[in-house]
Amino acid sequence: MKTIDDLDVSGKRVFLRADLNVPLEGTTITDDGRIRAVLPTVRKLAEAGAKVIVASHLGRPKGAPDPRYTLAPAAARIGELLGKDVAFASDTVGESARETVAGLGNGGIAVLENLRFNPGETSKDDAERGAFADSLAALADIYVGDGFGAVHRKHASVYDLPARLPHAAGGLIAAEVDVLKKLTEDVRRPYAVVLGGAKVSDKLGVIEHLLEKADRILIGGGMAYTFLKAQGHEVGKSLLQEDQIPAVTDYLARARERGVEFVLPVDVMAAAGFPDLETKAPANPVAAPADAIPADLLGLDIGPESRKLFASKLADARTVFWNGPMGVFEHPDYAEGTRAVAQALVDNPAFTVVGGGDSAAAVRILGFDEKAFGHISTGGGASLEYLEGKTLPGLAALED
Repeated sequence: MKTIDDLDVSGKRVFLRADLNVPLEGTTITDDGRIRAVLPTVRKLAEAGAKVIVASHLGRPKGAPDPRYTLAPAAARIGELLGKDVAFASDTVGESARETVAGLGNGGIAVLENLRFNPGETSKDDAERGAFADSLAALADIYVGDGFGAVHRKHASVYDLPARLPHAAGGLIAAEVDVLKKLTEDVRRPYAVVLGGAKVSDKLGVIEHLLEKADRILIGGGMAYTFLKAQGHEVGKSLLQEDQIPAVTDYLARARERGVEFVLPVDVMAAAGFPDLETKAPANPVAAPADAIPADLLGLDIGPESRKLFASKLADARTVFWNGPMGVFEHPDYAEGTRAVAQALVDNPAFTVVGGGDSAAAVRILGFDEKAFGHISTGGGASLEYLEGKTLPGLAALED
């Protein structure tokens, strides 16, 4: 896989596929982590004299313009962070895009409107997707892929466009792949994996694959209750995927056979209902044993004894991968489990990887220094699929 160091970009129009899929409240960006992550590549291309055309998706519009998902705030934020003017095209391949690109000088930067405003970007029809890729290719001379959060998607700007232009990986994708190789090849042991989030079904593939690689798997978040139920425990009104109990039971049995340690919560913080995430009003949680959650309560975070247990199981690890919060971290009454895991990673000199998504958001929301972790991924879904052993379309398209 070539990198931008292998390219001569001076005076060339470089299509940079980034991941600017940032959370918005109205037009306010609430977490600019993904923008900051791609800035080194933007800056490097501009300083090398490229005409940089930044493109991305944001949200899930229905293949048509939707002002809720405009990339205008992201374009403005890039300009603020770089301290220079950044042009913005109000469409993706139309008149505004063509005129904006034509107006770029060497070292200039422009951002195209949301790629998903065009139905060809996400189409499952190869011809429709290819036609959109042709239109994008007409804007540029070179393609650089640096939107790691989208490389698991077979979309026009991720998969089809690189085939139409000389291409290379940006610095962010190169770094992400290097980190993921350290999690799958010649891993330093003990290797501990922490998985959380709402649904166990979202993590089945990665659990399957990690049974072959990890020494220890810690389970928290909403998905933990399906594991607890599979062990015959009462989980009250907690989130439960009963249809996944057979698969979970099988994983627990296979883990015992392989000597892989599964660590589940021993207590939880529970309440009668879901907390108000807008007002953050006190939720009055109560601690309950994980093997006997009262029938009228639902678990919303791991409890104090589980926090100690999880921290102890991470203390001696030399490699740690974490994906998914331990509870409803957006509410202060249920953030302590996620905080405890993040702190355990900070305290450990091991190679620690935060696997994107809500985990990365939690690290920033809870006030941790991002530099205290070995790596914070920009792509939760892409990281998981890589660890599942899947071929990621966007990475395959960048290979020579």
